[in-house]
Amino acid sequence: MDLQAILDGIHAELLPRLGEGKVADYIPELAKVDPRQFGMAIVTVDGQVHSVGDAQAPFSIQSISKVFMLTLALGKVGEQLWTRVGREPSGSAFNSIVQLEHEAGIPRNPFINAGAIAISDVVLSGHAPREAIGELLRFVRYLSDDEAVTIDEKVARSETQTGFRNFALANFMRSYGNLDHPVEHVLGVYFHQCALSMNCQQLAKAGLYLAARGTNPLTGHSVVSPKRARRINALMLTCGHYDGSGDFAYHVGLPGKSGVGGGIMAVAPGIASIAVWSPGLNKVGNSQLGAVALEMLAARTGWSVFGD
Repeated sequence: MDLQAILDGIHAELLPRLGEGKVADYIPELAKVDPRQFGMAIVTVDGQVHSVGDAQAPFSIQSISKVFMLTLALGKVGEQLWTRVGREPSGSAFNSIVQLEHEAGIPRNPFINAGAIAISDVVLSGHAPREAIGELLRFVRYLSDDEAVTIDEKVARSETQTGFRNFALANFMRSYGNLDHPVEHVLGVYFHQCALSMNCQQLAKAGLYLAARGTNPLTGHSVVSPKRARRINALMLTCGHYDGSGDFAYHVGLPGKSGVGGGIMAVAPGIASIAVWSPGLNKVGNSQLGAVALEMLAARTGWSVFGD
């Protein structure tokens, strides 16, 4: 299968549609991003790298960082984690507070904002916020085998200044006893993790352990057990795209995680890790053209986990 030709074909077909969707304007720094960009990269478990378009352009990975934080939190506390956050799709907006009240401060899953804030609290245990952020940055650099991965301080600042709803979610969980650390510390970690800046190639490499049974096949390093990799993939398939998760599974059929920066990281288990970036979002906050590109890729490769 000629993956480069497939990527080139997808790119050519989507060129007339570049700029579709709406950039995330509620975070001022993200509102400045040119929506007419598109990049895509595939890294296979045997080390081939294929990319097209703006695959080298760094972007704010936002909620995709929740996958890496979840991995770290599971490494710290194991299955105990699930006493503090659920594993069910939410069906509500990613920043909804309604469900949280109904369910006594236990977020529905680790990929909605409330769930990710609880995960940040777990990773913060025993650390100063700066150390927890450093731990995540080191982990992602290790996964992507690239020291150039950084945190965009402008984006982190922009989120801190406008993240009132996240402050509300965190305070709400704290009132139910589901946050152990001061809200400002937890959100300091959360806003910085969301401000991770990566390009498609780095992101596809970072996700490769989830395509290869928990081991990074390029370095031979074991990141998580095969069972844990499988479970993280299951959560990405069912909860990785907010209240558009079912639709994404229906059309694409790959575990994936989106972010409001316009990125999507997807996993074809046993085969490859994929990253796509197109800043314009659909109405549920997922990259509009990114999702289309992944649907085209799944159709042309037969990589859907539900069969070709």
